[in-house]
Amino acid sequence: MEFIALLSSGKGTWAQVSGLIKYGEWEKIILLGDEFAKQFTAEKPFEFIKVDLGKKLKDLRDEFSQKLKGKIDGTEVALSIASGDGKEHMALISALINSPVGVRFAALTKDGVVDL
Repeated sequence: MEFIALLSSGKGTWAQVSGLIKYGEWEKIILLGDEFAKQFTAEKPFEFIKVDLGKKLKDLRDEFSQKLKGKIDGTEVALSIASGDGKEHMALISALINSPVGVRFAALTKDGVVDL
């Protein structure tokens, strides 16, 4: 399964994404974030897609849709929204379900990577 995560603001949220990358079994990893998020590093290779998180909701959704087009091979993705705010989450989820692709939420817990 492909893994998609948003790298945005929030104390410690990048650690959740890093852990999901490290402990998950992913066919492909796609990370979205702004210019600052380009600093993110991980133990596994990933594709980084730069987006403007300052855009209005619909414009951000459209940017997510445009930049994800052709990048997702399967019919569903594992998604982490541990990082970011509600506007960013709504825009990303909307872009994914309108692509169309199914979404499974992924989280790292004390028991490992879980689907929610």
